[in-house]
Amino acid sequence: MQIREKTMERTHVPRLIFWELTAQCNLKCVHCRAVAMPEKMKGELTTSEVFGIVDDIARFYKPILVLTGGEPLYREDIFAIASHAVSRGLRVALATNGTLIDERMASRIKDAGVLRVAISIDGGDAKVHDSFRAIPGSFDAALNGLRLLQKAGVEIQINSTIARHNVHQVADIFRLALDMKANAVHYFMLVPVGCGVMIADSEMLPAQQYEDVLNWMYDQFRAHKEIELKATCAPHYYRIIRQRAQQDGIKLSFETHGMAAMTKGCLAGSAVAFISRLGVVQPCGYLPVAAGNLKVQTFEDVWEHSTVFQDMRDPSLLKDKCGACEYRAVCAGCRARAYYETGNYLDEEPYCIYVPQGYTAVSGVKGVKAAAGG
Repeated sequence: MQIREKTMERTHVPRLIFWELTAQCNLKCVHCRAVAMPEKMKGELTTSEVFGIVDDIARFYKPILVLTGGEPLYREDIFAIASHAVSRGLRVALATNGTLIDERMASRIKDAGVLRVAISIDGGDAKVHDSFRAIPGSFDAALNGLRLLQKAGVEIQINSTIARHNVHQVADIFRLALDMKANAVHYFMLVPVGCGVMIADSEMLPAQQYEDVLNWMYDQFRAHKEIELKATCAPHYYRIIRQRAQQDGIKLSFETHGMAAMTKGCLAGSAVAFISRLGVVQPCGYLPVAAGNLKVQTFEDVWEHSTVFQDMRDPSLLKDKCGACEYRAVCAGCRARAYYETGNYLDEEPYCIYVPQGYTAVSGVKGVKAAAGG
């Protein structure tokens, strides 16, 4: 009872914890955050270490635990980990490339208590998806995995990373999700981290196009209530929905806009955390700044006392355009893109065209150059 009361009094609790269980993977995605490899890498948390961290988390918090990688299905103990987390009262989801899922695997995922599986689809057809994933046949294998999971009774989610190579197919990907009757489609705007750093200059959307895609997403959100549509790594979306709702004379509420009206853009460190395969805790998987290490600390200690997490929770610390923005509390900008651009995760979001009211300073970051066509 004492622990429960302590939990309820906290201002910030983790809603989502993404856990990179391994860097091992069978694909060679050009944007990979984890810089995945075909072989198992040294130092990955053992089963007993993972169980201990799960127990530690569950003592104080009840987040959704998203098991990811690399390719998490490469871990022989993946189903034991999922089952253990479920037994401790956590809701468990799985993020996979889908290519290893056959009927038996889908059944084991269901039996382990996994509620939803997210599979990455990065193009509206095999040509675009397979070129990004660097393995022929990965598109068809991913779609087959989605169908087998549906057959097994597991919720399915399509994740799609949007960049220059596939931005022309955002509508095709959405139509695919609708046709498959997926439970959700989450669009991830490319963040330059891991292998993504190598393609940032050629693949990052210009800021104006970024804005256009988010406005298109809002239109689809309003038109299609049969599917959950979410913008991820795109905090400006939460500014846009407020601007658009005001233009349309709609009072923003849960009834009109669902959870998008109740949450904010960048949740890194305030409602989201990331655990690496080595036990390092970060605000999110795209911001490579260590907040602590679970081999020597408890998750509660890191979450409650890390300086990095405290910074993430204080919008008054944001600098330049983000610091001056009237939407800073509901957007906050992407801290990972700011870090990539300047090395300071509190600097302004470099891929945002919005100019705050009364703000006249001129920035030289890529987003502003891109907005001008540079």
